[in-house]
Amino acid sequence: MKKKLLALALVGAMVATMLTGCGSASGSGAKKVGIAMPTKSLERWNRDGSYLEEQFKGKGYEVQLTFSDNNINQQVKDIEGLIADEVDLLVIAAIDGESLTQVLADAKEANIPVISYDRLIMNTDAVSYYVSFDNYTVGKLQGEFVRDALDLDNAAGPFNIEFTAGDPADNNAGFFFNGAYDVLRPYIESGKLVVPSGQTEFAQVATESWNTANAMERFQNILGSYYSDGTQLDVALCSNDSTALGVTQAIATDYAGSNAVIITGQDGDEANLANIVDGKQTMTVYKAVANEAVATLDLGVALLSGEKPNADLISKSGWSFDCAYDTSSYDNNTGIIPSYLLVPTVVTKDNIQKELVDTGYYTMENGYPKATN
Repeated sequence: MKKKLLALALVGAMVATMLTGCGSASGSGAKKVGIAMPTKSLERWNRDGSYLEEQFKGKGYEVQLTFSDNNINQQVKDIEGLIADEVDLLVIAAIDGESLTQVLADAKEANIPVISYDRLIMNTDAVSYYVSFDNYTVGKLQGEFVRDALDLDNAAGPFNIEFTAGDPADNNAGFFFNGAYDVLRPYIESGKLVVPSGQTEFAQVATESWNTANAMERFQNILGSYYSDGTQLDVALCSNDSTALGVTQAIATDYAGSNAVIITGQDGDEANLANIVDGKQTMTVYKAVANEAVATLDLGVALLSGEKPNADLISKSGWSFDCAYDTSSYDNNTGIIPSYLLVPTVVTKDNIQKELVDTGYYTMENGYPKATN
């Protein structure tokens, strides 16, 4: 891997001086890459921004990185500023997938290619490519974990489950929820799984801005309304770690039962990994954002070279991680967006060392994982 990164850096130094791809070159001669992240308030976006900046700078590009504090208008202004600064490539993780139509029309007019990063940007033909993890599979892995942990194909049941999903403005949130729900739907329909609150629609279980406090308040209400009489909760299926953190807090303070509730998550946030070590959260689906940044870098280099990348990019790049080229799944209402989809990993207390520490993504400090970047 170190040899690969060194090779990438050396090649990048030459590429940065030779490329004359689309968009306007900066005054210094180096290509400019504009990166727009949603917020610093969620740990994972800090990691994404840091990895992306590091990768592109390592290739000799000039990088402008913005965080928009989960404010849609601010992100529009940030992107307007990047366009005005004549960046040659935009990498955007959208706060609201449907709010960037006009500003990206400006990017298209300026001949700036756009990579939709992690979250699909909707309703614009300015998006060149989409780089993400297989978001439906993220939810599917959560659902399969619950299925196997409860042995739903053999156990008598019934078991009680409640769902907590993500931000309605995030296009990924529906994929996460549907992936999990589709696995568990047959058991709900057969009565093996029961949802005492009756809240099984995405709109009913969504959490604005993926906010921990919002998730905690909603779950406190559920516990107070449906479980205060001693009814046992077996599973709290949460789409990500920030919502799982709120649900875990609600269970700690408001749940009358004494059993260990299965709690799912996603992202590998440090607080949640600590909860997994302590037995408070059961699992998280980890998405190696360092690999997502590498894929985005190689795609960006190809675009700045004037290429039209396809499945061959994967073999040419020699990535050490699994990735699929998808030209059928992600329609942003203007057409199918060609996508590079990485594969996520289930992390539990039993494999934290192998999946997170041994791979170098985290170090272990005083018995708890800490992100290396």
